[in-house]
Amino acid sequence: MAVKLVTDSTSYIDENTQKNLDIKVVHLSVHFPDESFDETMVPYDYFYEKIEKDDIIPTSSQPTLQEIYDVFKEIIVRGEEVLGIFLSAKMSGTYASALMAKKMIMEEYPKACIEVIDSKTNCMAMGIQVIEAAMAAKSGKKMKEVIETAQRIMERVRFYFVPASLQYLIKGGRIGGAAALIGSLLHIRPILFVNDGMTDVFERVRGTHRAINRMLSLLNEDAKKYGLKHLLVHHINDDQQGRKLADKLRQQYNRDIPVLPIGPVIGLHVGPSAVAIVYSTED
Repeated sequence: MAVKLVTDSTSYIDENTQKNLDIKVVHLSVHFPDESFDETMVPYDYFYEKIEKDDIIPTSSQPTLQEIYDVFKEIIVRGEEVLGIFLSAKMSGTYASALMAKKMIMEEYPKACIEVIDSKTNCMAMGIQVIEAAMAAKSGKKMKEVIETAQRIMERVRFYFVPASLQYLIKGGRIGGAAALIGSLLHIRPILFVNDGMTDVFERVRGTHRAINRMLSLLNEDAKKYGLKHLLVHHINDDQQGRKLADKLRQQYNRDIPVLPIGPVIGLHVGPSAVAIVYSTED
């Protein structure tokens, strides 16, 4: 039986790739006091302008259990198998809801095959796990091999990002008040990363330019030591800065560098104009 991939909207996999690899996506949403959005339906520039203009950090919510159940069931009734790869369980209840949906399906269809994986990350650090697994599935690999493909990427993926300011990390409670104040006064920029499923501070550097250069030096060290498989740039509502960074990487590594925006659910915690790199190593 064919294996079909299911993920959530915080993977930020582009629509063409979703279609070409038949990846199904369940949706997280964001909520302001006056309006709510499925994060895939709201224009990103409108969303980020709204949080700056209204000076409000919205809340986010996971996909409904019903949505996940419906997507799983649609695949199972076609006689296919499901591999779900979702946002870190330490960041969202999406993974737990997927396990619950699996249990419900298995009660109805005892012979169904559904596997659910915690990606332990988000954005395209999760997305490339899904894409590689979907490519393996499309080539005819069985479930065990498809899971192993995703896990190989999970073990090798890195995701570093630099916020433009500490404002959103402060408001969202992602950085301590005293440390944030000192950081702002000294123009300290944290290099953030996803560490065992949680956002953490990798290093603190004075100035955004130095922080980005340090992030790139980490990439270069890993590329030299382990080889480079995937490399892309993320940005939060700052396509110009994202493309500037991608151009720099393109010259250094002589390869195409995708530039992908980060949507509202992840972006609201870091704020506009943040820039990031996602890469996975060969070894």
